[in-house]
Amino acid sequence: MGDQAVQNTLRVREIEDSDIEAVIALWHKSGVAPSWNPPERDIVFALRDTHSTILLGEAGDQLIASAMVGEDGHRGWVYYVAVDPEHQKSGLGREIMQAAENWLVARGCWKVQLLIRASNQGVKNFYESIGYKDTETVCMKNVVEN
Repeated sequence: MGDQAVQNTLRVREIEDSDIEAVIALWHKSGVAPSWNPPERDIVFALRDTHSTILLGEAGDQLIASAMVGEDGHRGWVYYVAVDPEHQKSGLGREIMQAAENWLVARGCWKVQLLIRASNQGVKNFYESIGYKDTETVCMKNVVEN
């Protein structure tokens, strides 16, 4: 069980350049940064314009949660939802997701989507517990370098 003392005490703000190393460390510690996908590249991409950002959740001066958010005008996406393993199962995942949804709704999004690996049942259970549903669609990709 996570540290109950920090439950419902997240201070949420947008990332600053000085936060990048700590965010990457949190992503690695919480297991949301796959080895084949350099997080630095995703951070640069998320911060290049006003349609996306990374929200940070802090308790005191400690970074303990994050969520990358982006929108295309009506649909919002959430990525890199991370909670420090020492604080998981204490409600902070719900809090950072609520902050992500609020950021997207404030920009006119009416649908929030996210991707998880089909084999990750624990994460699927978490998202279902906060109202997300499996869309039973197939996500395909093609990596194009420019």
